[in-house]
Amino acid sequence: MSQFNSKFIMSRIINTDASASIGCMYLEENGIIGYHQAVVPQLLLILDGEGYVRNEQEQYFKVQTGDAIFWEKDEWHETKSNKGLTAIVIESEQLNPATFMALK
Repeated sequence: MSQFNSKFIMSRIINTDASASIGCMYLEENGIIGYHQAVVPQLLLILDGEGYVRNEQEQYFKVQTGDAIFWEKDEWHETKSNKGLTAIVIESEQLNPATFMALK
């Protein structure tokens, strides 16, 4: 973005007409958000630190600063961290980040 004599990159996160819950969470060293189902679609944005996530599979995937993880409604999932992590969590019935975020 270069308006107003600026020099930075802006990445769109969410655009919804439905209500959304947005929170900031912190997992301390060896913290865990236990295995559970997502009540609504959920986007996890890792701001700082690193950890591991999994869904119904037994395999964990490493996540770190800058990563975004999307859970579908009713999807089973878990997040844990050995060293700690800080993340923004966005939940909304109409959350669909695939419309504007590239998938990996």
